[in-house]
Amino acid sequence: MQLNRRLLPGAFAALFLWTGVALGSGIESAAIVMPGSISDNGWNQAGHDGLTKAGEEFGFETAYSENIEQPEHVEALSDYARRGYDLVIGHGGEFQDAVKRVAKRFPDTMFMVNNGLGTERNIANADFYFSQLGYLMGYTAGKMTKSGTVGIIAAQKFKFTNDTVASYKAGAEAARAGTRMLVTWTGDWDDVSKGKEAALNQISQGADVVWPTMDSATLGSMQAVQEKGVYGIGIYRDAIKEWPEILQSAILDVRGNMRAYLKLAAEGKLEGKSYKGDLSNPEAMRIGSYHPDIPADVVAEINSLVEQMKAGSLRPLPY
Repeated sequence: MQLNRRLLPGAFAALFLWTGVALGSGIESAAIVMPGSISDNGWNQAGHDGLTKAGEEFGFETAYSENIEQPEHVEALSDYARRGYDLVIGHGGEFQDAVKRVAKRFPDTMFMVNNGLGTERNIANADFYFSQLGYLMGYTAGKMTKSGTVGIIAAQKFKFTNDTVASYKAGAEAARAGTRMLVTWTGDWDDVSKGKEAALNQISQGADVVWPTMDSATLGSMQAVQEKGVYGIGIYRDAIKEWPEILQSAILDVRGNMRAYLKLAAEGKLEGKSYKGDLSNPEAMRIGSYHPDIPADVVAEINSLVEQMKAGSLRPLPY
């Protein structure tokens, strides 16, 4: 368990859906507990950056703990609450159960679960309408596969991953009826060798489009994609800038998504409610750059789907 604490000035801004009980006065301190490394170039790094930059702009103290394994979740969250941090963030849906346990013991502390599910008086959650991006990435994969087989790789089963897998399947089927879908659960977000092994296994079964959705382990999957000459799909950032094999990217801007609720927390307006970023707020969620191999008519189809989702006429499930 690694801990870093610093006093910063901090923040951002984004749009959300809200419902709940106000924090009261503005926070003076906030801490985030993360399952992986702040240098993973993905989920954990984005969570760390989102909090520290908010602290810089809004002038509250920030702290973080990285590489916290599941058995340590309760203690890591409790430690910050005991030390008087006003807001304690569990960075990932895997923190939901631990946050519920700890929040009961510290009713005067506000808790947030990024990618969480469910709220209480002093528990909020912030997530994304994952199914919008999952559907679009699946549609892209379905249009671009030559073998008729595409794959998705995930770590653990909870709302984010379940919704993403289901909508990816739906999008691929909409683009190409009968698309064969391979789904691999690695059980690990950061093991690069497991990520590579999973991708190689899918490719050996005929997948010519692979979407890894982990953290550091995604690097291993993309190594396999590059070595075998197939297409990949990116997540969290516009990954084609790093991997030219990327067809399209599902940009879940964690920094932008955290920005709104941290601003509200600094203003004393954070509530025990749910905050969901979607395509109507590109600061929080958007698609990336198109691979040059994608035909213009397919690009136009995907752009049309994006506009339908923004307008609410296309609502991929699960919501």
